[in-house]
Amino acid sequence: MDSKEFLRARKILSKTQKQLAELLGTSIKAIHSYEQGWRAVPSHVERQVFFLLSRKRGQAKGPKLCWVIKKCPPDRKKKCPAWEFQAGRLCWFINGTICEGKVQDDWQSKMEICRTCDILSSLFEMHPE
Repeated sequence: MDSKEFLRARKILSKTQKQLAELLGTSIKAIHSYEQGWRAVPSHVERQVFFLLSRKRGQAKGPKLCWVIKKCPPDRKKKCPAWEFQAGRLCWFINGTICEGKVQDDWQSKMEICRTCDILSSLFEMHPE
């Protein structure tokens, strides 16, 4: 998540820097640094921001379930934690999902795939600028 995406997410959430800092359990200075691009947004903060966006009131319904969009075969679907926990709209939140046919080794690798997927990108598309 870059500084522009972070700022846009805060505005979508209708939060001040102080309010978002409280929600994320961080300092206002950190929020300011993320928005200015002085510090990279840590993966745990990025994950929380996306979670908050996904839970924004009135946004419970999002895109189709991930296994529908990705047309996962039954054997892959049964091995995937997104299917196991019925989190087809929160698949980006769960490590160990079988996106692109294999489990990603780390959060960065996973997010590279997620950023190009309709499920995660829809969190910003529901709120045009």
